[in-house]
Amino acid sequence: MTILVLGATGFIGQQVLLSLRASGHPVIGLGRDTRQASARYPAATWIARDLRTLRQAADWQPLLEDVTAVVNCAGALQDGLRDDLVAVQRDAMLALQQAVAMRATPPLLIQISAPENLASAATAFMTTKLEADRALAASGLPHVILRPTVVVGRNAYGGTALLRAIASFPAVLPLVDAESPMNTVHVHDVAQAVVDAVEGRIAPGSDLVLAGQPTRSVEEMARFYRRWLGLADAPVIRLPSGLARPLSLAADLAGRLGWRSPLRSTAIRISGIGVAPERARPTLTAPDPTLRLATEPAAVQDLWFARLYLLKPLMILTLSLFWIISGLVPLLDPVTTSLRFGASMAAGMALSVTILTSLLDIALGLAILVQPWAKRAMLGMIVVSLGYLAGGTLIEPTLWLDPLGPLVKVLPSILLTLATLAILEER
Repeated sequence: MTILVLGATGFIGQQVLLSLRASGHPVIGLGRDTRQASARYPAATWIARDLRTLRQAADWQPLLEDVTAVVNCAGALQDGLRDDLVAVQRDAMLALQQAVAMRATPPLLIQISAPENLASAATAFMTTKLEADRALAASGLPHVILRPTVVVGRNAYGGTALLRAIASFPAVLPLVDAESPMNTVHVHDVAQAVVDAVEGRIAPGSDLVLAGQPTRSVEEMARFYRRWLGLADAPVIRLPSGLARPLSLAADLAGRLGWRSPLRSTAIRISGIGVAPERARPTLTAPDPTLRLATEPAAVQDLWFARLYLLKPLMILTLSLFWIISGLVPLLDPVTTSLRFGASMAAGMALSVTILTSLLDIALGLAILVQPWAKRAMLGMIVVSLGYLAGGTLIEPTLWLDPLGPLVKVLPSILLTLATLAILEER
């Protein structure tokens, strides 16, 4: 039976795809950008498609040929430059349900959702999720809804990546809402529940919470991750809840530029109420995820990732400010700046080059702040920096001896750009 996995390039989606393949099921993985995933998992069939473009039943029909089950692992935390909650979590799912209903033999729909008690945070994330869930429950189609709590695993993304970063903090554990409950479930157990649903061990029509045991506090999980990373215990610094608001405002702005920060306001509102199993809904209890993680010991690359996670936005911001300021300062007095070219260039030409290169610097500094443009902006920074070094050496080699080091400073800038480029990928 061929399974179509939506969001197959994500944290949960990749593990679901692997578990289904290991159970002998042909799998089709659908994601917005499948280039890396298709290279990693060539045994699966891959389709590159944006769910925002699949908002009519007719859009889904070609994708459902010979498919016996559809697993929806796709989703987004908050609206942003790359995300549209209504389109992805509601409209595309309603269109999928309509397309499935038109099939002579409707495939099983498995919806990976979230615990319904998180709706009290009043977020668009839960509103759109629940609209699709309720429509599916009322549709009469064969379906299973799975509601995992916080999903953890050997890999990390989003909130769990942030928790690891905090756990790796030097000397202290800075936490907001340290006592909030944080129930976790291992990603392998989520994937196994999907396999069980596909193979009939979970009855169609089921709506289950997936939760690990026991429920811990945020502080307990942070301490666990610190030990897992091989670091000595550290005292907790309990930060005031009000500190989260300016951070979430900055993260929301970054989201509008395409960066999916786990500090966005939706995550903060959800973490404020905590994540615990629902008492009013049937719960599928999974083993303690920390026991499984303990059998997957962290390596040095995990510690690198944790420590670089919080540095990454600072590195991007530093590059942005460096290039913007480098472009603005010469424009304050472009004539004087153009004199640095000396007699090697005519005055008019020197002034034109000064203005154009200043504007180019500003443009690159702004472009790196927009996530879809960031990689190209960094490549542009490297090319332009090498051009400045070559041009400066040919036109005015004495700049290498300038006390302010205008050419020497380009070298650490290139190195920072290369380091940031190396950790740019989110998944």
